[in-house]
Amino acid sequence: MNAALTMSSFVFPLITFPYVSRILLPEGMGKVAMATAVVAYFALLARLGIPMYGIRACAEVRDDKAQLSKVVHELFLINSGMTGISYLLFFATVFTVPAFRSEYTLYLIIGSTLLFEMIGAEWLYKGLEEYSYITYRSIFFKIVALAATFLFVHTRADYIKYGAITILAASASNLLNLYNLRKYITFKPFPEYSFKPHIKPVLIFFATTCAIVIYTQLNTVILGLMKTNVDVGLYDSAMKIKNILVSVVTALGAVLLPRASYYVKQGLVQEFAKISTKAVLFVIGLSLPLIVFFTLFADNGIHFLSGRYFDGAIFPMQIILPTILLIGLTNILGIQILVPLGKEKEVFYSVAAGAVVDLIACLALIPAFAVVGAAVSNLLAEATVFVVQYYYVSKCRDWVDISKAFRQVQYGKIALAVFVAVWLPYYFFKALAWNDFVILTVSGMTFFGIYGIVLYIAKERFFMELLEPVRKKLSGR
Repeated sequence: MNAALTMSSFVFPLITFPYVSRILLPEGMGKVAMATAVVAYFALLARLGIPMYGIRACAEVRDDKAQLSKVVHELFLINSGMTGISYLLFFATVFTVPAFRSEYTLYLIIGSTLLFEMIGAEWLYKGLEEYSYITYRSIFFKIVALAATFLFVHTRADYIKYGAITILAASASNLLNLYNLRKYITFKPFPEYSFKPHIKPVLIFFATTCAIVIYTQLNTVILGLMKTNVDVGLYDSAMKIKNILVSVVTALGAVLLPRASYYVKQGLVQEFAKISTKAVLFVIGLSLPLIVFFTLFADNGIHFLSGRYFDGAIFPMQIILPTILLIGLTNILGIQILVPLGKEKEVFYSVAAGAVVDLIACLALIPAFAVVGAAVSNLLAEATVFVVQYYYVSKCRDWVDISKAFRQVQYGKIALAVFVAVWLPYYFFKALAWNDFVILTVSGMTFFGIYGIVLYIAKERFFMELLEPVRKKLSGR
């Protein structure tokens, strides 16, 4: 189900973004991206680390409805108070800063994200592993938003409508979350609540999320302040493709957090080590071919999604693409291993280091290199996070030997498969005067088809293990 959800996040932007970017152009896209980046900081304060901590807290008490209800009540009350404070600061900022006040309608629309996230309690559904429900309702609202995009976005002045539609696609489903809460918890108030046990981990997760938002959104904000909306639009175009690919690679880690937390709570060491190792193998085996393919076909990807006006995003995208592997691995090291083990402080240290590196790099590189400088800064930040997290995970040998997990990767067979797979798509299909979408589709199917065939012929261990359930089903067992 999470794979289906991830693919929906991949397919719908492929349909809408090429249409919207050609209408709004870099300036209009840049305005929406800038508003989204600014609102992200206030959403960060409103969440206060609850989305990540809530998944673990709910997963640990999932078998006790009364205790689960109490935990949800406590976290919801904390979240509500912080959302109120965030809105006060948000309104004051929007109507005080001239650049924001001139686009106050757009900022207020994007700012509704804070309310939708508060009432949605998405962390509860993820903690209970309700991925079928999450997938169905998410796809439904994406379809509605898809139709709304083509119905209402027709001119450059429609960037505000586009901002509203992005909120519909991302947050409207939280209304259903609020309605469905009664299936999992009781609404009757408890005689007393215990907020103290939540405060420390919530604050640590909040600090961690702050650092993450800094080095993921800071580049956009600094570009907007130091350069132009056009630069922001170019950077946003490159990041959109990267984020789509990252969502595919990190889909497994998102699913495994509640399961890993449950294993830790039950003391199931072998099971925890097994899924952690498999996750590392999955990320490396999938991200490396994605990086190679989209590096070679970056121009086709940018032209298809954004149009010829976005040529300035091609090289920055190629610089950013290695972060697919880095983010995939840190998603496993941090979210799946360190967080379930209660080492959220170590996760904070890693992303704080990344944020510091990103800030320094942005201030040093963006004034001279604009979009390229922002891309390099992002790459350096993600590399820093990976190095620090690997160090901390390597000290958790009682639960998982991470160096052993990396040694199990059959790098030679993966490299051989990528090398063999790339020749036909790159030297034949790319040279043809076809539509960018057709080139990407045909080349992608050919590339990944050959990649899989070579892995099968070479008997790459993890790929063969993935095929085993299919083989058993086909054989009737």
